Amino acid sequence: MATTKIWDVNSRLERLIDYASNPEKTENKSDMDYHYNGLGQTLSYTTNDLKTEKQLYVSGINCSYATALEDMMLTKKAFNKMDGILAFHAIQSFDPGEVDAELAHQIGIELANHMWGDRFEVVVATHLDKAHYHNHFVINSVSFKDGKRYYDNRHNYYRLREVSDQLCEKYNLSVIENPQDKSLHYSEWKCLKEKKLSERELVRQDVEEAIARARNKKEFFKILEEMGYTLRFGKKYISLKHKDSKRAFRLQNLTKDGSYEMENILIRIYQKKPAHFEEPRHINKIILKGDLKNTKKITGFRALYFRYLYLLGVLPKHSTKQRIHPLIKRDLLKLDQITEEVTFMGKKHINTYEDFFVQEKQTQTSKNDIEKQRRCLYNKVKRCHDIETKDNLQQQIDTLTNQIKSLRKEVLLYERIKKRSKIMEDKMKQIKATENEKNKDIVRLR
Repeated sequence: MATTKIWDVNSRLERLIDYASNPEKTENKSDMDYHYNGLGQTLSYTTNDLKTEKQLYVSGINCSYATALEDMMLTKKAFNKMDGILAFHAIQSFDPGEVDAELAHQIGIELANHMWGDRFEVVVATHLDKAHYHNHFVINSVSFKDGKRYYDNRHNYYRLREVSDQLCEKYNLSVIENPQDKSLHYSEWKCLKEKKLSERELVRQDVEEAIARARNKKEFFKILEEMGYTLRFGKKYISLKHKDSKRAFRLQNLTKDGSYEMENILIRIYQKKPAHFEEPRHINKIILKGDLKNTKKITGFRALYFRYLYLLGVLPKHSTKQRIHPLIKRDLLKLDQITEEVTFMGKKHINTYEDFFVQEKQTQTSKNDIEKQRRCLYNKVKRCHDIETKDNLQQQIDTLTNQIKSLRKEVLLYERIKKRSKIMEDKMKQIKATENEKNKDIVRLR
């Protein structure tokens, strides 16, 4: 199975020449960073020696890959089209273990010839630095044949996907038999694939809860507002936006079957249809190993996190019928981060506030010390003229760089834990205060 995507490359000529001539710019960058860096930088990244086995798997179509930048620029100058989109950067990615390097590159060349080979200059590079082999295509935006521009519209993208699938079938590779609805947002598709909770699904659950609790239209809107939603009433649509969210959702577009149109919601409210909002879907339970009975009492940060995870319903012995408080419910979307943080504290044996701050200080000190060592080695490399000694120093620098990367991640985790723990404490205090108020009201009624 191969997946495809394509985007445009925009930059001024001076900028991309700078990028192309600066070797430091071609190291340690993610794929999606490069569509900002210009044509020269994209070509430099795409044909990177380490990623392509010393460029054994790099080919030029209608150009030489070694002079691709110059060839593409000459075409633009010939037709006086140096402005606008400079090129297009496409990717074809295969499942891990499904293809070897030769087959991946062969498929890439055939795909490029089918899509662009009759009119455009293309560089095809097969990257082997990840478990999933993937082809990069850099396509000149201006045709060498007639000077017309390439248009990255919906029709051409679907053609790219179709040709890719046809080639996968030709070489007996798997294809997506039932692709997702084209209108499904990528983030939702990804959550569905990874069996996680999406933001749209969380909004649907809140709406379901409001329907179950409400007795009329006014009460339905009031309950949503109590959950933290701001409602906007248009001529045709009602939109919902949670205070902790960056985007709004139209009520009737939460599903495509029309079940969340206002008329159908009111029918459900008045008919008192039961709703299924007790437990969110796609929430993975956390399994704790060992016997908690014989362990010391957990205090400080870890205790705070364990209590919070219990309230979110992801620890054992949590009643599925217990309603998750609206104040913390949206943290289900950040469950991966919270789990990473509590696992990190377990590995570092952080149980108390004192443990946390001691470990944080040690990590920061270690990072600073190693960075000083690396700076000294950098200075030695500059002054060294012996190749063998220089290589040895570079190896030491690489080792220290890996250590620094690991320590920087830990430092960021410590910062994240400090911020989140403060938010957790505040939310739990608010929950406790509201529960105390409710208990007082119950006592008064009695």
